[in-house]
Amino acid sequence: MNEIEIGRGKRGRRAYTFDDIAVVPSRRTRDPEDVSISWQIDAYHFELPVIAAPMDSVVSPETAIMMGRLGGLGVLDLEGLWTRYEDPGPALAEIAELPEERTTSRMRELYAAPVRPELITERLRQVREAGVTVAGALSPQRTQQLWKVVVEAGVDLFVIRGTTVSAEHVSSTAEPLNLKRFIYELDVPVIVGGAGTYTAALHLMRTGAAGVLVGFGGGSAHRTRTTLGIHTPAATAVADVAAARRDYLDESGGRYVHVIADGGTSTSGDIVKAVACGADAIMLGAALARASEAPGQGYHWGSEAHHPELPRGRRVDVGTVAGLEQILGGPAVDAEGTTNLMGGLRRAMATTGYTDLKEFQRVEVVVAPYGTH
Repeated sequence: MNEIEIGRGKRGRRAYTFDDIAVVPSRRTRDPEDVSISWQIDAYHFELPVIAAPMDSVVSPETAIMMGRLGGLGVLDLEGLWTRYEDPGPALAEIAELPEERTTSRMRELYAAPVRPELITERLRQVREAGVTVAGALSPQRTQQLWKVVVEAGVDLFVIRGTTVSAEHVSSTAEPLNLKRFIYELDVPVIVGGAGTYTAALHLMRTGAAGVLVGFGGGSAHRTRTTLGIHTPAATAVADVAAARRDYLDESGGRYVHVIADGGTSTSGDIVKAVACGADAIMLGAALARASEAPGQGYHWGSEAHHPELPRGRRVDVGTVAGLEQILGGPAVDAEGTTNLMGGLRRAMATTGYTDLKEFQRVEVVVAPYGTH
């Protein structure tokens, strides 16, 4: 399994990020116009394999609607500022203007306001009335408390997202969420994660989840590797979870669980390599926080940045490069891979001779020793 000796008492498997690998052309090429990048999860079909991450810097009700109209899916953070404040505009503007040394403490204060169930209902209603697929996310800790509000508000896809989500959480102080029972009793498809290993993902698949988010501490706003010493390099993690999907498909007699790469995908090349490793879709944070319509106003952060006890993330300056439509569909403004993300995916698939995402998951990949260039 490509293990190396760390010391006499410890061995470790070598793992790879997307920067460490490259996709190899085959004998056939195709016209990019003949390539399909659409995908479907449960009853919901999307023209683009892109899910906007449930982060306040990325998704507002307005950008969720825009994502839906552009062919993707926007997931609203139902524990974010949009469900704590009637008008989160002043809080968002303040976060964008905070000096670096004040960011963590002030964000803790802003996010200390209680989540208001009536605002969950209102925000999801706003998205639903626009006629696009409605998705909202809760942490595992809040799911038992708020799931009825979310379902009654008319959510189409329910996302349970944390730094890591386990099918076997053990607690001596509180009854943990029973994922298998919860998903079984829910009439709404559930996407759950993150997971970073074959075993963890396989157990999540056995709960009945429709999709598994793959990633642990690899996003640009994360500092999990620094604070906890935990990290699952994205290319290896996606490939491992794709193997779990294959084995679960056999085990379950044909039930397909979608693998969604979450973290480590800031450019079109990263997206290409995520699909090549086995992802069905990509959850994007920083890549979409760069949009002129993004509520973060050029900054990006996740819930880890304002944790009351141990922050595992921070606010990062990602800048603004273009509108959301141009970031997704082009034309690209430069050769950095931050705009026309879907054009990059289409062209890579065409260059290597593949016509749809599931075919492209079989493309040859090599370890690339030259790093990011």
